[in-house]
Amino acid sequence: MNPKMIWSNLAVSDLERTTKFYTELGFKSNNSHPSKELTSFLVGERDFVIHFFLKEILETNIKGKIADAHKGNEVVFTLSAKSKDQVNSWAEEVKKAGGEIISSPEEFGKEYYGFIFADPDGHRFNVFYMKGF
Repeated sequence: MNPKMIWSNLAVSDLERTTKFYTELGFKSNNSHPSKELTSFLVGERDFVIHFFLKEILETNIKGKIADAHKGNEVVFTLSAKSKDQVNSWAEEVKKAGGEIISSPEEFGKEYYGFIFADPDGHRFNVFYMKGF
């Protein structure tokens, strides 16, 4: 298998709230064709695509139920920071935008510093500064 591209599709309950949250975090909008079914963002230097579909739309599209992200993890994304200061700054941005800090910024061994947050629909993200990366 050699896919041309990979992206993620996540379920949300409120597109307006999701759009506001990720816009406040500075994610780049990928909504070239506005829709009442999804909002989309480009993440990172290589523009990884994350689509956020209304839950009922995504369940119909995949022919099955979507896990409740507030009760379990379907996937955990990791966002790479350039410094410890940037990790701390992003934690403040997440709080201001209405995200939940699951684990405050802290050291993970000698090489890692980061925190974990959840968006308003419970989707979890690691934020890490990795020394030498």
